[in-house]
Amino acid sequence: MITFLLHPYVDPVLPAVGAARRLLLEAGLECSVLTRDRRRAVPRATRLLVTLGGDGTLLHAARLAAPRGIPVLGVNLGRLGFLTELEVDELADGLRRFLAGEYRLDERMLIEVTVQRGERRLGRALGLNELVVQRVAEEGMVRLRLAVDGQEVGVIDADGAIVATATGSTAYALAAGGPILEPTIEDLLLVPMNPFALTVRPVVFPPHQELTVELPRSPAMASVDGLLTWRLRPGDRVRIAGFGRRLRMVRFSPPERFYARLRQKLNWGLPLVPTPTRPRSEAPGRRTRALERRADA
Repeated sequence: MITFLLHPYVDPVLPAVGAARRLLLEAGLECSVLTRDRRRAVPRATRLLVTLGGDGTLLHAARLAAPRGIPVLGVNLGRLGFLTELEVDELADGLRRFLAGEYRLDERMLIEVTVQRGERRLGRALGLNELVVQRVAEEGMVRLRLAVDGQEVGVIDADGAIVATATGSTAYALAAGGPILEPTIEDLLLVPMNPFALTVRPVVFPPHQELTVELPRSPAMASVDGLLTWRLRPGDRVRIAGFGRRLRMVRFSPPERFYARLRQKLNWGLPLVPTPTRPRSEAPGRRTRALERRADA
């Protein structure tokens, strides 16, 4: 069975979806259609979860698919589509290639987040991008006590902090000044948000270590991938660690395509002012180039 997960604003009778469903029926496969706003479980027989929307829809699918080892194929109907693999007009061809085995699996690490109030667990969630702990609107800076595997790292005053995976390093963490991590790197990234002390900078730590963020005196908000949110009180703790299973993303492009995606989607590495090109008639001759090299020497 192939299951489609649609953004709530995506029309289920979209021509591309209809063509894909006919293709699957002709191949003797069942298909199911779910929407993001309905809390229906992914059917047990699902062998591929196809998302139609933007990166947010794929983030939602990651929490459903990773624990069960279901591969995810992202189809972009949003604006950026940094995580998705196909545009909507490529859906049918992508499914043909998947059924023919012409694909690779790109494994991505997730974080497991646990929110605690004393000995009581308030919630647990998986995230593909990041956890964000940030101040509430009516308060000033929030004080955060950070520890790794029980070892205190320090206490910081800031607008908040982001704990991101390599996948999430190109999202909110990048906007907050964090570095870009290549997707195969399984480390976690801690990025303070506008810290009061200028010496407080991002830290990278391994996924087998557990990071604890505690609120010694201030309330705050915690959110995972922007999908799940908790209001925290002073004394609450948030624990973050790498999840034991990886998200398996279906890819048709080669692994090195990541750097091309950075240029294509984020304009990374492209000069703000492109080098002007001279018309061929103005191109320097051999003698002119030799004189220029001699002058430079």
